[in-house]
Amino acid sequence: MSKEKLIIFDTTLRDGEQSPGASMTAEEKLRIAKALEKMKVDIIEAGFPISSEGDFLAVQGIARAVKDSVVCGLARASALDINRAGDALKDANASRIHTFIATSPLHMREKLQLTPDQVLEQAIKAVTLARNFTDDVEFSPEDAGRSELDFLCRVIEAAIKAGATTINIPDTVGYNLPQQYGETIRQLMERVPNADKAVFSTHCHNDLGLAVANSLAGVMSGARQVECSINGMGERAGNAALEEIVMAVRTRQDMMPCDVRVDTTQIMTCSRLVSGITGFAVQPNKAIVGANAFAHESGIHQDGVLKARETYEIMRAEDVGLSSNRIVLGKLSGRSAFKDRLETLNISIDSEEELNNAFRRFKDLADKKSEIFDEDIHALVSDFKMEESFAEAIKLISLKACSETGEVPQASITLLIDDEEKSASSEGGGLVDATFRAIEKIVSSDADLQLYAVSNVTKGTDSLGEVAVRLEKGGRIVNGQGSDTDIVIASAKSYVNALNKLFNPGKRIHPQAFDGV
Repeated sequence: MSKEKLIIFDTTLRDGEQSPGASMTAEEKLRIAKALEKMKVDIIEAGFPISSEGDFLAVQGIARAVKDSVVCGLARASALDINRAGDALKDANASRIHTFIATSPLHMREKLQLTPDQVLEQAIKAVTLARNFTDDVEFSPEDAGRSELDFLCRVIEAAIKAGATTINIPDTVGYNLPQQYGETIRQLMERVPNADKAVFSTHCHNDLGLAVANSLAGVMSGARQVECSINGMGERAGNAALEEIVMAVRTRQDMMPCDVRVDTTQIMTCSRLVSGITGFAVQPNKAIVGANAFAHESGIHQDGVLKARETYEIMRAEDVGLSSNRIVLGKLSGRSAFKDRLETLNISIDSEEELNNAFRRFKDLADKKSEIFDEDIHALVSDFKMEESFAEAIKLISLKACSETGEVPQASITLLIDDEEKSASSEGGGLVDATFRAIEKIVSSDADLQLYAVSNVTKGTDSLGEVAVRLEKGGRIVNGQGSDTDIVIASAKSYVNALNKLFNPGKRIHPQAFDGV
């Protein structure tokens, strides 16, 4: 007998973007949306259209481009929000409006300053209005994890009666424990008279590190939609990680009453893409997508895996888009082998010109290091696509950096700005500091460097290194990323990448100031 379907609702582009510093351009959001669609995510929450003109255009663009996934827009329980979301989604092949209002005593009293009856009235009006735009309406009682159960039942019953087809139960502040959250889902589904007319959903935050556990507890109690994000991105400690939810369900089919339609071989590509665009590096020991997720250091573990993989691996690396044979390419590898490797890794290349450019970069990298790993290819293509996603007003032409014992480090850099080469030199506390100071002599951005992070893609001293920087100016926060076998060059690339985003005319206001579930 076939199992029930578990709907995967991805909120990387909405809740994930509310991570401080994770704001994305419309073009970047579209790239991620297309990757999510290729991964067969059921619903893509594309953004919060009322938050800014940029977010409206991003949701509108995704609604027009995505055909195989439902495109969703978030809206508070107000006519202005819902009308804006409806306008953004009107060209979608399949659309959903997700509306919400807080229902916990604390939120109603301190934030909304509304009585429970007023909240109930607004919820009904919001769902009713949303149904004018689409038959697919989701309602969320924000901070449900700290709401009174009797009032939750009243609001949910009224929302379903008004036309809500999905009821989401957000643990907005990550307060619940798995048994508690699962019991809440179970009781709501039992006590709400018309509960059978809606799909119940989970939306769990990770403040206590329990987002995935709470989500799965909800599924085991009857929820048939999970709201999650790539790499667990989201406000504060983040959301339930999509890759962990999907692989837990797929791996433990012996226990799970449902299954997902997600193409798991696309997980690693999506993870790398989101990490590259946001500048949020994935920790090495991160489940499923971390660099060490399928690595074995212990001799006992290595011996066991060599004899039988299942002794220490409950999943195959191939299932999430990696290759079991990681050392596959070198400087003698040809274009066909490179193209075949991209196909094996489920990395899409949109044109012959893009393939040629990516191959040229691969050969440049192969000249610098003897062995090319799958992770190197993911990083190389992610870096390449990031640069190609918008017109660069500033390009790195050359960099010379010198450090000597007892001497002050120096850096000389040449940038191409609007087709004019400009050069500058500077001293600094280190080579990276000198490089950034030299860049600033040319561009004079006056931006504040909020984050500088370095990570190695693979092991070894010739590893491709990734650098992420975060710049802030006038309340606008942007991330930049660059990769190279030379960390100083990678640093310069990341800083220039961030400056291009800072000066890019397609800038947008970050939606973090707005309420969300």
